[in-house]
Amino acid sequence: MRRLTRHLDPYVLLLVTTVLIAVLLPASGGVAHGFSWATKIAVGLIFFLYGARLSTREALDGLSHWRLHLAVLVCTFVLFPLLGLASHALVPHVLTPGLQDGFLFLCLVPSTIQSSIAFTAMARGNVPAAICAGTYSSLFGMVATPLLAAWLIGGQAALSAGGLIEIACQLLAPFVAGQLVRRWLIGFLTRHKRVLGYVDRSSVLLVVYTAFSQGMTEGIWGRVTPARLVALLGVEAVLLALMLSLTWFGSRRLGFERPDRLAICFAGSKKSLAAGLPMASVLFGAQASVAVLPLMLFHQMQLMVCAYLARRWAPDEEGEAGEGRVSGGAEGAPAGALPTTAPSR
Repeated sequence: MRRLTRHLDPYVLLLVTTVLIAVLLPASGGVAHGFSWATKIAVGLIFFLYGARLSTREALDGLSHWRLHLAVLVCTFVLFPLLGLASHALVPHVLTPGLQDGFLFLCLVPSTIQSSIAFTAMARGNVPAAICAGTYSSLFGMVATPLLAAWLIGGQAALSAGGLIEIACQLLAPFVAGQLVRRWLIGFLTRHKRVLGYVDRSSVLLVVYTAFSQGMTEGIWGRVTPARLVALLGVEAVLLALMLSLTWFGSRRLGFERPDRLAICFAGSKKSLAAGLPMASVLFGAQASVAVLPLMLFHQMQLMVCAYLARRWAPDEEGEAGEGRVSGGAEGAPAGALPTTAPSR
């Protein structure tokens, strides 16, 4: 039991607790409407803080490591969608058409930013590369995800000029605003980094609570039988295992050093709940609660698995890779990044 609790991330426990509260005490009526607006503000705040924290010069310098960022983008917007399309073969015996649409949408969502950074830092990987990779993926996904959803999912994911504008207003505009005011805020953000980290993580908890509350009030669990839910979790476990394996072993085959492989593995195998939920609400409308169920479940799964792997892969005090290091070739010592607290996305 002690060994199990050592590998559990406190933030993952908070996420699970938030889900349970939403299931037992879902917001409804006017309260739900208020939470909906609060969620939009929280998502905007998350991307505003990302924009304010990211140095423009650091982002441009990161382009020199283009092979790593290209690898993450290929994993996120090529390999993931191909696996999502392959899930059509699971309908109707394993997944319902609605769950399969949601599963495919999950595969189209951009990568995370904060949790990619956190897990890469915990494992002593290339943190600057993880910062840039997650940011580029999120910015690219603001356009690529809606277009891919409209193309691959079709009528269930309606796309219009108004929808693109709404997504841009919720995600891109706050990020750009953060970049514009960064020079005046960076000192404050640096001094209050820990407090703002709590704000960041609390915003994601609000997003999760609102999404699961909406699902409860719309009877999402009544439309998904326990057998289908177990089947969905099994399919997602296979998806996560495949992507972790492809990013880890594929990056080694491409000649990346261990610090870079860790960044590719953690940035290229995860999906962003904070970015995916606003997009789903615009693209799927009334069907959004079912469409985002696979994403919400995958989000919890990826955090728990990657938190365990990050600790297992972390070097010991002598600088050697942890017990979970995948063997098969000597690699350089990872960059000396400081460990990061629990991830927010």
